[in-house]
Formats: sequence, structure tokens, C-alpha cells
Amino acid sequence: QVQLVESGGGLVPPGGSLTLSCAASSGTLDKYSIGWFRQAPGKEREGVSCIATGNNGPYYGDSVKGRFAVSRDNAGNTVYLRMTNLKPEDTAVYFCAAGFPAAYYCSRSRISKDYDYWGQGTQVTVSS
Repeated sequence: QVQLVESGGGLVPPGGSLTLSCAASSGTLDKYSIGWFRQAPGKEREGVSCIATGNNGPYYGDSVKGRFAVSRDNAGNTVYLRMTNLKPEDTAVYFCAAGFPAAYYCSRSRISKDYDYWGQGTQVTVSS
């Protein structure tokens, strides 16, 4: 059993930056693929990125390519999502998920039924 805790959300002006963390409060994350997703009010959950194990990826959704970067810490307990040049349309609750999605889903940063564990989410608001 893995428990995920996201942190680092907040209010940031357009053009600003934030770094979100996805930490394992129990277990470790190094054997899992980690996906980042977001959901804005009234919209469906959207894939943001996926970092797989080994040398696969990371992968990003089209709307965040070139602005977001995902990485793991060496201990394997935390995954980071560095978000730069934030836009108002990036406003959403951001979730991380751990599991074993097929390469098709991870490479396209898509939601998969094979994400077994989800965090509670952290709010990111981009506004002046």
C-alpha cells in the first residue's frame, strides 16, 4: 500500500512558477510510474505528465510541454513537478498517481485504470 501526499500548490501570478511535490507517506515510489493530472472546475481530469521507471520518459501533455518538468529524487520517495511560465488556464487541482500504466498511456500522459494509488490533490491558482 502506498499513500501519496501532494504539496506545493498555491496562488501565483501569470508567468510565475511553482514546484509541486508528490511524496510517499508509506512505501517508496521508485518502482512505480508516476502520473500528474489536473482537474479544473467543470472540466474532466486532464493528464499533465508521466514519469516511468527506467529510462522511459518523462512525457508531457501538449498544453504543458516546454513549461513543466517532472523529476524524481534519488531516494525514490518524492516526485516533483516544476511548473514555469504559468497561465490562468493552468488553474486546477493537481493530483499525482502511482501505478503501472501501459506504455501507451504513460507516453501520452493519459489516465489509466492501472494507476492504483492517488493523492488528495493540491490547488494551483494562477491569477493576477
